[in-house]
Amino acid sequence: MAHHFLQQHQPVIVSYRTPYPAIDGLREAGALCLQADFSSDDGILTFAEAVKSHTDGLRAIIHNASDWMAEKPGVPLSTVINRMMQIHVNAPICSTMRWRRCCAATAMPPATLSISPITWWSAGATNISPMPPAKPPPDNMTRSFARKLAPEVKVNAIAPSLIMFNEGDDEAYRQQALDKSLMKIAWRKRD
Repeated sequence: MAHHFLQQHQPVIVSYRTPYPAIDGLREAGALCLQADFSSDDGILTFAEAVKSHTDGLRAIIHNASDWMAEKPGVPLSTVINRMMQIHVNAPICSTMRWRRCCAATAMPPATLSISPITWWSAGATNISPMPPAKPPPDNMTRSFARKLAPEVKVNAIAPSLIMFNEGDDEAYRQQALDKSLMKIAWRKRD
């Protein structure tokens, strides 16, 4: 998506957790790439303020940050749940509210897009129980933002499912994930 907007001569600001070659490619294509840690409130607010320091108007916000932390022996379940909620709920809500004036300041009506991989969370999951509870809130959040920010900001939701595999995902998991996906596609990180 970022490359599409860059090809349309739209400025793009991208967050990333871990640097990898695709980020370098986005930088070379003209995107402003800012490293961010959405696992803490300070990380979210630091990123939101960094974005505001680079622009006073946003045409679109695409929330796509995601993470999962499977249950592990020795890790309290509350730690896992809190991390999922922090990244999937707190990060988009807090950053969007920080950028609200930037959205309203653009000449064209902006769109806020909230991406939620909904292909499997509605049915639940047995192998990563903290993940499904963290996925419905972005859908509800999108509806709430639509009511709260209208008419200055247009709010939409899209649900592409899995976008990219993580490093280390084995072929069995990749096939299982694709079988759940309506689109049946996902990208692999390129070295």
